[in-house]
Amino acid sequence: MNRIKEVLLDQGRTQQWLAARIGKSYVVTTNYCNNKTQPSAETLEMIALILEVKVSDLLPDTEEMEGLSKPKWKRKPDRK
Repeated sequence: MNRIKEVLLDQGRTQQWLAARIGKSYVVTTNYCNNKTQPSAETLEMIALILEVKVSDLLPDTEEMEGLSKPKWKRKPDRK
């Protein structure tokens, strides 16, 4: 999970603008922004530098993560 799309919206910038600056296609950048795929740590650092924010600003905080559940295949079976 990341908050790239939120930060772009806050700054009034587009995914197309970011794609041009990070040297990735619009499709790849859109996938990052929509959390379909996650950027590498190196790419995330580059995005933070370009957007002039800390890497931690691009990541969800703990409270946001608590609302997410594990995929079914990762859950432990219920014991009876």
